[in-house]
Amino acid sequence: MLEIDGSMGEGGGQVLRTSLSMAALTQRPFRLTHIRANRSKPGLRPQHLTAVHAVASLCQAQLRGAALNSQVLEFWPQSRPRGGNYLFDVRDAAQGGSAGAVTLILQAILWPLLFADAPARIVLRGGTHVPFSPPYHYLVEVALPAFARLGVRVTLSLQGWGWYPLGGGQITAVIQPITRLQAAEFLPVPVTQVRGLAAVTNLPAHIPQRMARRARNLLSEAGLRPLIQPVRETGIGPGAGLMLWAENVGVTSLGRKGLPADQVAETAVAQFLAFVDNKVAVDEHLADQLLIPMALAHGRSSFTTRRITQHTLTNAALLRQWLQIDLSIEGAENQPGYITVNGIGLMG
Repeated sequence: MLEIDGSMGEGGGQVLRTSLSMAALTQRPFRLTHIRANRSKPGLRPQHLTAVHAVASLCQAQLRGAALNSQVLEFWPQSRPRGGNYLFDVRDAAQGGSAGAVTLILQAILWPLLFADAPARIVLRGGTHVPFSPPYHYLVEVALPAFARLGVRVTLSLQGWGWYPLGGGQITAVIQPITRLQAAEFLPVPVTQVRGLAAVTNLPAHIPQRMARRARNLLSEAGLRPLIQPVRETGIGPGAGLMLWAENVGVTSLGRKGLPADQVAETAVAQFLAFVDNKVAVDEHLADQLLIPMALAHGRSSFTTRRITQHTLTNAALLRQWLQIDLSIEGAENQPGYITVNGIGLMG
């Protein structure tokens, strides 16, 4: 059994999610202590508990400590990952509903299901566009195209928007199993066009129009060509956000009560232009998400990134515990960096 200290590095849910994926893939049990020790509410929250049960159902794992607020978990896989039809709802683990991020749950189950015995169709219910997690559109427009470079075959669709704090959104993922992942080199791509979505639910139609207009003006002033669509969708609660993306980069600015629409747009544009100015291959969020498929792939992968984050350093350190890999990070935390990974060449 692998012993893991959940307070390592950034000390959040990423340590749990990566460990769940690796346990299902390697069939090695683990014991995780000090779960989310660096968070204001440590222990398993609804989205984390949902991820535990989700991955456990893929490999028939035996569990100990799988309860809300638990800070110790034992996970014992009993079979290789199995495809099929699955439904995971964050509300099942919550008391009175939750906007727990379904995109983070997908992060935990994606890698085992790529090497499953059959295709999988997954329905996830909860938060689709919530703080401190990649929104649905980041996965579809940035992460999945990057993963496809390594051979990942996933389609994702959105059936309902779920904002904080009510959640209630739904996404469906169809995952095709593969024989192996192939390494990829990510190089800087000049950004000339910016696509995006200014979206609201249960709010007046002028709000997405204002977000889109302000973002278009700022991006045009910076010499970029913006293609930003304002939309008014439906959901169980009010919500607003602006998402911008190009190849290997995506930023999101979420609205909240009292925050002007123009400021939502200005925040997103500032973050996007910071990436463009650095002329690197991938954004800092994609950097830590690419480490797992690169570690599993056959061959040597590499990329440059705008900022080495604590999330990236934590995921790298954790993968070195799970796998015999050569993973090199050149650059200091919060500075630009260059990362290379010689993967283990896992076969399905």
